[in-house]
Order: sequence, then C-alpha cells, then structure tokens
Amino acid sequence: MVLGSTQRTEVVNGERASDMGVAVVRRRGGGGAVLLRPGDHLWMEAWIPRDDPLWDADVATAAAWVGAWWSHALGPNGGGDRVVHRGRAAPGDHGALVCFSGRGPGELFVGGRKVMGISQWRSREGSLFHTCAYAHWDPRPLIELLDIDQPTRSGLLVDLPRSAIGVDDLAPDAPSLTALQDALLTSFPTWAKAPPTLPA
Repeated sequence: MVLGSTQRTEVVNGERASDMGVAVVRRRGGGGAVLLRPGDHLWMEAWIPRDDPLWDADVATAAAWVGAWWSHALGPNGGGDRVVHRGRAAPGDHGALVCFSGRGPGELFVGGRKVMGISQWRSREGSLFHTCAYAHWDPRPLIELLDIDQPTRSGLLVDLPRSAIGVDDLAPDAPSLTALQDALLTSFPTWAKAPPTLPA
C-alpha cells in the first residue's frame, strides 16, 4: 500500500495489512492511497529538471504532457473519449483517501473513468511524476485494508468501482501492460526532445 506524502499511516489497518502480507510505504508526492500487487499494475516515473522544455512552474498545468504521453502510448486500441484532466485537482468525496477516486492534473480518463493516476513531487531541481495504471480495476482489496468508519466504507464500495477502469478493459484489443510500458519508454525520448503542443 503506497500512501501519499501527507497521509497518516493510521489510515491503514496494520493488523489486516500484516495478515494479507501487505507492506505500507510512503511516496514523496501527495494524493491518496494506491494498492500495488504483483502483475496488476504498471508504475512509471518521470523526472523533469527545471531546465527541461517539459518543465512548467504551474503545478496545475505541469503534468498535462504526462496524460498526453500516456494517451499516445495507448494507441488507437486504447479506448475512445479520452480526456486529460486540466487545471486544479478535484478530489471529490474520497480522492484524498484513495488516489483513483478523484481527479488530478494530467491524469488520463477514458469514458469518464480514470485509467492513469499521477502523484507529483517538486523540488528546486525539478519535478518527479509518479504514474500508475491497472490491468483490471478492483478496489475491494484496497478498501478492505483501510481503517475507516462504516459510512465511508459503504461510500467507497459504491463510488470506487465506477471511478476507474483497467487498461485490459478499455477495448477487446487494448494493449497489455507490457506493450504499454514499451510504448511509453520508446516514445519518451522523442517527447523529451520535442514537447508536444497541447490543446488549451
């Protein structure tokens, strides 16, 4: 279980996590919790120095290129109606608790459901973007690990299944996580040398 930089470890039921063999760690970037299990996700990071053409001082717009990069890597079989969230974060009711519940700058949505989540960490030297997508989106194991009251749990069980979607479920011939990883790694040098012109 990867917690955001400002989340308290008490948000996770430690006994349950131990029983399930889940380690609790913390990332430098903010946002809500993300559960990572072997083979169920693709986690990519990009470091952008301040002198890089992809650097943007505005936190709300700095990650827009990341969403476009992922959308391009998904290719023509990655589902339609793609939207990169622009502007400020919109966590909604549960985004501060669970990453894939809210909307953050640069995050990619297909048909209104989150495909790729971003956490951003910034320093004087540059920005680090943590990005994650799932093969299949099943929020129940994550919810089970949270130490929360019953009304919150009930709300998550209703909201989270429809808030996101896995890459494998975008289309019958959607790229695998391995193919998506290869496409992201192959295309990144091109994007770094010639940043795309993004629509306003």
